[in-house]
Amino acid sequence: MATDNTVPIDDANFDTEVLGAGQPVLVDFSSQGCGPCQILAPTIAEIAGEYAGRVKVGNVDVGAAPRAATRYGVFAVPTVILFRNGEPVERLSGLRPKTAYIAALDSHVGAK
Repeated sequence: MATDNTVPIDDANFDTEVLGAGQPVLVDFSSQGCGPCQILAPTIAEIAGEYAGRVKVGNVDVGAAPRAATRYGVFAVPTVILFRNGEPVERLSGLRPKTAYIAALDSHVGAK
């Protein structure tokens, strides 16, 4: 679920929005029918607001983007992958506390 601070990403725009981005990109691979994904969505939206201008945050519905999901080995949702310079540098699978996502971002992007 994209919000004001997140970008909807699918197979058609994945390379442009993620791999070609000029900044780190946190990608939330999720599914509409996934309960844990729905629980995580507000946390991802908060992170998008807190890191606006420093990190792009995108949402991939794996049903609408099967190639991207397969390409990065996303076989369970939610899975959140941090990309930097077009490469995955951190992966968090399953529902995690907000602090886990913040720690991953801060280790690769730097603390606010």
